[in-house]
Amino acid sequence: MKRLCVTGVEPTLYRDIELIAGLFFPDVKAVEPSAGPGDYAVRFFVEESPGEVRVTARLSEGDGQPRWSASHSRKAEEGEERLRRRRLKQAISHALLQVLQKATGIVQPWGILTGVRPTKLMHKLLLEGHPWPEVRRILERDYLLIPEKIDLLEEIVLRQRKVLPDLYELDRSEVSLYIGIPFCPTKCAYCTFPAYAIRGRNGSVEEFLAGLHEEIAAVGEWLADNGLRVTTVYFGGGTPTSITADQLDSLFRRIHGSIPELDRVREWTVEAGRPDTIDEEKLDVLKKWKVDRISINPQSFREETLKAIGRHHTVRETLEKMELARRMGMNNINMDLIIGLPGEGLDIFRSSLDVIGELRPESLTVHTLSFKRGSVMTQNKDRYRVAERDEVARMVELARIWAKEAGYIPYYLYRQKNILGNQENVGYALPGFESLYNIIIMEELQTIIGLGCGAVSKIIPPGKGRVARWPNPKEPKVYIDSYRRLIPEKLAALSEAYGLKKASGVR
Repeated sequence: MKRLCVTGVEPTLYRDIELIAGLFFPDVKAVEPSAGPGDYAVRFFVEESPGEVRVTARLSEGDGQPRWSASHSRKAEEGEERLRRRRLKQAISHALLQVLQKATGIVQPWGILTGVRPTKLMHKLLLEGHPWPEVRRILERDYLLIPEKIDLLEEIVLRQRKVLPDLYELDRSEVSLYIGIPFCPTKCAYCTFPAYAIRGRNGSVEEFLAGLHEEIAAVGEWLADNGLRVTTVYFGGGTPTSITADQLDSLFRRIHGSIPELDRVREWTVEAGRPDTIDEEKLDVLKKWKVDRISINPQSFREETLKAIGRHHTVRETLEKMELARRMGMNNINMDLIIGLPGEGLDIFRSSLDVIGELRPESLTVHTLSFKRGSVMTQNKDRYRVAERDEVARMVELARIWAKEAGYIPYYLYRQKNILGNQENVGYALPGFESLYNIIIMEELQTIIGLGCGAVSKIIPPGKGRVARWPNPKEPKVYIDSYRRLIPEKLAALSEAYGLKKASGVR
């Protein structure tokens, strides 16, 4: 573990300091002064005057003299402590990032941004009335983004506003639904989603689905009583196609019998992400209920990689299931690839893109591997050799160039903690095949009601822009034991957010 010995600021700011330092070091801890060999020592000098805060960071190795220095000034609103403190944090982050870039020679492409949704920041600036040139200046000057990332954000935000012209008004009379199915054939080594191997869980699957049916019915009644329509419906997990065709059919029947005005839903998506869960019978069910978008996710087209990460399908199986889906009339298919999987470098990733080019899915999501806390891969890092920072950056750029040449346009983006090379995940689509749900979930401009295991409702009161998270239990047994108590509590929270006096839909 790298220790960063800090002086000049209060310990309550150490977490913010660790977030920036963590962009440079895989395991770092901010501590009070006690520097030893291999440690960095950073001293902050904070000067505050009416309307401005200035921070200087001086960095040294061990107990030596400061070798690197950087400063940053930021306007600080007077009067409100919360705003003053936020500006102070930003100034500290800015000065620290610059001084660590000098010390390590590493340039962080996303500057001081450590959050998941940089596109949301760009939308916020636009909603505040900043013109495009000023938005770009703010991102480069105040957040230290490199121009290439600002270009990417601008292209994505422009695309989103074209695909969803009413994006900024979606919170008024519509919501989206997320249906969480917490089962998979096996658990992938990199995964921390609520996903449980379905084998041996037949009893809990049926009990879980019974609870999900009740939750759908209650939410449908609440929507009908309050005149709210549904924009998009997304089945995720887990892998929704892990359950049987009959169970899937019954679930759709429940939705169509409970949710109002389904003829006005703009998009139905089902993640059939694991090729080993797809068969003709399940695709028949999806066609019957007019699902218009599915995912078939290879992650890699290298057999050794699939075995290493715990995916029990073959490359051949992915190709066969893609062909089957096409034969059965599925004409809006997404595929996922992951940059930086164990043992994969630039040449292997280029080969995977070549296969994608032959399959020609309507959309492609390119993820950069993230070492998520709690995943098998993170707990056993020594067993998984992954690409270095520079090679990851080259793969991200290769994907960008390949997509442009192949006619795919970037339309959504998000980032994760501990993502390789401090890069990003980008969704590309052929024009007209962008996932509306992916845009809505990332930009957090509309309420999404989560139903099922591990589903998180994001409740956004109309016109307020605030987001309240309301998570369902992640473990099937806990969900089964508690859904009857939790459903009315969630509906009450929704009613309060929408200014309703009573939580209709509560039994």
